[in-house]
Amino acid sequence: MIAKQTKADVHPIPARNAARTTTPRGMIPEVRQPDFDLADDVPKYWWDNDPAKTLLLAALSSSFPPGERFFIDSVRHYQKQITDPELKEAVRGFIGQEAHHSKEHKALNGYMQDRGINLDRLEREIQGLMNWMREHFSPERQLAHTVAVEHFTALLAEEFLLKYNALEEMDPRMAPIWAWHAIEESEHKAVAFDVYKTVGGSEFVRVTEMMAVSVMFPLFAGIHLVQLMKEDGQLFNVKSWLGGLNYMWGKPGVFRKLLPSYFKYYSPDFHPWNHDARDLVEKAKRKWLAPVMKKAS
Repeated sequence: MIAKQTKADVHPIPARNAARTTTPRGMIPEVRQPDFDLADDVPKYWWDNDPAKTLLLAALSSSFPPGERFFIDSVRHYQKQITDPELKEAVRGFIGQEAHHSKEHKALNGYMQDRGINLDRLEREIQGLMNWMREHFSPERQLAHTVAVEHFTALLAEEFLLKYNALEEMDPRMAPIWAWHAIEESEHKAVAFDVYKTVGGSEFVRVTEMMAVSVMFPLFAGIHLVQLMKEDGQLFNVKSWLGGLNYMWGKPGVFRKLLPSYFKYYSPDFHPWNHDARDLVEKAKRKWLAPVMKKAS
C-alpha cells in the first residue's frame, strides 16, 4: 500500500546523483525460511526466567508485523526509481526478509498470546500508528522513518543480541528466532538507507525523523512493557525491574554501550556499513541458523 498523497507529495523527491555508499559489494540479503520449534513446554518467561527481560522482547515483537509491512511499503514506493542492478536485487532481498519477519513474529505473537501475554492490543496500537504515518507523512519521510528504525534494529541486533549473552540466556527453542531476526537485520541494514540516498532524500528529513524515532521507539517500548508487567501481575517485581535496568544501563549496560553508535547517525558521513559486523554475524549463523535450516531442508 502506497501512502495517500498530500500536498507535500505532489512533487517527487528531486533526483540527484546517487550518493556514494560503503555497502560491501555482493551484500545481497538472503531470504531464508527457517523452521522453528515452539513447543508447549517453552517457559512463559523464556529469557533468563525473567519477566521484565522476556516482556520487553515480547513488546518489541508485537510491533514487528505492522512495522515490517510499513518498511516494505516505504521502500517499494521508490523501487522503480532504482537503476543499479545490485541495489535492485538488495531491495528484493530486503522485502523478502522483512515479509518473513512479519510472518514469523505474527506466529510468535500468537504463541505468546495463547500463553497469557496480551500482545494483540499492542499490535493494534502499533498498526494504528503506522496507518497514521501513511496518512500524514510524505513518502520521503516514511522512507526516512524506515531508515531510522533500521538503524535502531541493526544496533540492537549486532550490539545487543549477537554480541552479548542474551541468546545464551534464552530457552533453546526461542533463541534461534531472535538470532535469525538479528542476523537478517544486520544483513539488510543499509538497503533502505541506500535507496534513500539514491533517490535524493533530504538530510534534514533523515536527521529530524531520527530525532522523532528516538522519542517514539523507547516511549512505546517502555509504555508497553509497563502494561504487560501490570497485566501479568509483575508490576511490583522490584528484583526483575532492577535486574533489567542493570543489564541494560548498568553492567554490562548493553543499551548504554549503544549510544556512541547511535549518535554516529547524525554525521553527514554516516553509512550503516561504517560499522562492519560480518564476523559477528557469520559466527551467529554457524551457531544458531544451522539447526533450524536443516529442519527446513
